[in-house]
Amino acid sequence: MNLYTPISIIARKILFISALILSPWRIFLILNNKIIIINWNLSWINSASFSITILNDPKGVLFSSIVLLISASVIIFSNTYIRQETYINRFSHLVFLFILSINILIYIPNIFALLLGWDGLGLVSFLLIIYYQNPKSFGAGIITALSNRIGDVIILLSIAWSLNQGHWNILNIWESPIRIIIILSIIIAGITKSAQIPFSSWLPAAIAAPTPVSALVHSSTLVTAGVFLLIRFYPFLSSINIFSYILLLLASLTIIIAGIVAIVEQDLKKIIALSTLRQLGVIITSIALGLPNLAFFHLITHALFKALLFICAGTIINFFHHTQDLRQIRNAWNQLPLTTATLLTANIALCGAPFLSGFFSKDLILETTLFSPYNWFIVSICFIATALTARYSIRIIICALWRSSTHLPVHNINNRNLDLTTPALILSFGAITFGTIINWLTISPNIEPFINSLEKFIALLVRILGGILAWKFSSKLFLITPPSYYNTLNILKISFLTNIWFLTSTTTQKILHFPIKLFHINIKTIDQGWIESLTRKGRGKFLLI
Repeated sequence: MNLYTPISIIARKILFISALILSPWRIFLILNNKIIIINWNLSWINSASFSITILNDPKGVLFSSIVLLISASVIIFSNTYIRQETYINRFSHLVFLFILSINILIYIPNIFALLLGWDGLGLVSFLLIIYYQNPKSFGAGIITALSNRIGDVIILLSIAWSLNQGHWNILNIWESPIRIIIILSIIIAGITKSAQIPFSSWLPAAIAAPTPVSALVHSSTLVTAGVFLLIRFYPFLSSINIFSYILLLLASLTIIIAGIVAIVEQDLKKIIALSTLRQLGVIITSIALGLPNLAFFHLITHALFKALLFICAGTIINFFHHTQDLRQIRNAWNQLPLTTATLLTANIALCGAPFLSGFFSKDLILETTLFSPYNWFIVSICFIATALTARYSIRIIICALWRSSTHLPVHNINNRNLDLTTPALILSFGAITFGTIINWLTISPNIEPFINSLEKFIALLVRILGGILAWKFSSKLFLITPPSYYNTLNILKISFLTNIWFLTSTTTQKILHFPIKLFHINIKTIDQGWIESLTRKGRGKFLLI
């Protein structure tokens, strides 16, 4: 029994009860088609009013309940995964602050409160990523904090630009002479948080955090905040045509880059992080194509099976002596049968297998894309991305579960720890059934596209093609690496792909080199130069001479 156990019990009970309370409230709002707005005026400064608005709409309540459910599961999982850490109570408090920040973002449609929740997510994510306190974690935390700080500054500027409207309520923003500037600022803030090109390097780096943190960050909190912002602002953002073109360009590049890199990556957690990056690209593509409801639908289903994927990956990593290399994780299917079953459920839900949660959202997006008169290039990217998803998902299954064992003969592994299996079972239930439930409650049957039989089966065929390619090439790609393989050209190829097409180096080290050098010169010449010479220390040296 450690100090963390009582806090974890209280935390998961509070979160589970809150999620259960929100469920009937969500159903009431959906069935009665109601939105409840509570407004509280705090003060007035000339014509500008400071007020707190609490918005209870079906989308916000549904998203909040999913966040609470996933957070409770993550806290149960972390009770065993990091039980030997010294400062586990601090971890629990940070997770609570993380949940509070995302709920402020969901329920209060005010740009001031949005900045509070937005900045809270960035700050707490930095503290969670550097939880292990080593150079790798600190570097990943700095990249994450600086990337998210761009969005914080843009939100702060949009608050100033919105001053001439006399309020900062998102629901009442109207056209103004600087409308385009405000829209572009919101787009930039959204893509920084959702890690779209050119801000994609921080998302794979964030895997330096503990796996429970990764399950929370990559599923329903930090990365989804930007997407949720774009969905919240969609009626205002879509009033200009450039909105769709910008999102389509950035999301298409993100989808292709993340899908290709995930095929050759060997780090288990980084593959799942790249999968998150690709799914975010699909969601933002849906928003750009005028399908915000389907984008929100896929956001919810993706949160469930992505959290399940990270929990299963964390269980495997925990039992295989904390290694994340796919080349060292083997033959888990007959040692961790329950984890294998839940991992298979999460992977095939990610691929969009029929009648699982991912099927209802992803297939509807693909079919609506075929039904609508969009550019063939964008449609092709969506289907190529679906094939890439199937390929790297099947590759994880082949490499981690079914390959022959290479570890020591005495290797004690079992699935008897309830802290590891309970959250996996809860999220597996969500990954299987929530797609159907949400489809019945929130998606109107009138939007079902009417396409011919061949187009109907294209999505299934590209998934099968991706699975076949994974089965054929997974045993050959970077798994057996003889010395002759490591020539200059192959090393350059591996570096190009594993560093996200050199995006990590070009958007971090290369950009920071000149500012750091400039700041160093300024410190030497001003702080440690003229200022020090003109103050007491400098005068003292002069008198001693």
